Amino acid sequence: MSVRLLISVAWLMVFACSSSHNVEPEPSSDVLLPAPETPTFGPREDRGLVAYDEIREASGLVAGQVNEGVLWTHNDSGDEARLFAMGMHGEHRGVVHLAGITAVDWEDIAIGPGPEHGRAYLYVGDLGDNLRVRDVKYVYRLPEPRLPHSGAPIDTTISDVETIMLRYPDGRLDAETLLVEPSTGDLYVVTKRSTTVNVYRAPFPQPTSTPIMMEKVTTLTLDPVPGMGSPGQGAVGGDISPSGLETLVKTYTKVFLWTRTDPNAPLFSRAPTAVSYTVEPQGEAVAWAADGSGFFTLSEERNDIPARLYFYPRRSAP
Repeated sequence: MSVRLLISVAWLMVFACSSSHNVEPEPSSDVLLPAPETPTFGPREDRGLVAYDEIREASGLVAGQVNEGVLWTHNDSGDEARLFAMGMHGEHRGVVHLAGITAVDWEDIAIGPGPEHGRAYLYVGDLGDNLRVRDVKYVYRLPEPRLPHSGAPIDTTISDVETIMLRYPDGRLDAETLLVEPSTGDLYVVTKRSTTVNVYRAPFPQPTSTPIMMEKVTTLTLDPVPGMGSPGQGAVGGDISPSGLETLVKTYTKVFLWTRTDPNAPLFSRAPTAVSYTVEPQGEAVAWAADGSGFFTLSEERNDIPARLYFYPRRSAP
């Protein structure tokens, strides 16, 4: 072998070794990403009695983003169209009436982006349909009202409310869970009445002039509720964390948690975990704290048991 050929072979070997160290192979499309660490939560903390007597059937709950230390809730069917603001220990902070709106069966409330960039909007889900007779369900969207930092609780009426009309692609269904994707503004509705519930999506931006035919995105299997039969089963409330990485869905007896490492990944792409929860008289409301430090639950009053606000503190980070 000539000297020139030996030199050429040597250079090729050096280049090959160098390339194998500096060029990373492209990941295979079928390689699974590592599962996120599932957070844990401590035993519930009793934050106190719900002070405002008019809150008798709290069916939804969400932490405010405009007002620090404020939770928003509402009654179930039979009340007028109004929202209640409370503090972190059940203190009464105010009542906001929604002008021109009828409350048929309000079941959940959520918070997220909306038409005006950088502004927080409340979404109230008129989703209940026990007899499955309503062709169209309604979600009312309004900018989160700003409350005074001190002084007497407010009592005000606002008219800046938009109506989003929703239809299911497969019939008239009953639902009590409304979720808003914090990164996109997409709406998600989770049905009730079965241990196998469907999740439907209405992508942002949602028109307010015509009903939206939602798309079914997945099906979730939840544990049955002992002794309550089929009507008592299924999802009764939910919330997506401020980070968008964790989603809670509540039944009457359990709280389920879904996690993801990417806020753009599907909400329910991994198996859920049941987290700490102590059964309430008729607990239908669950909400993340605004800083993600844990979650709150709130029950309707039942058998003359007054409603109390509970908090489950996070013990480990995701």
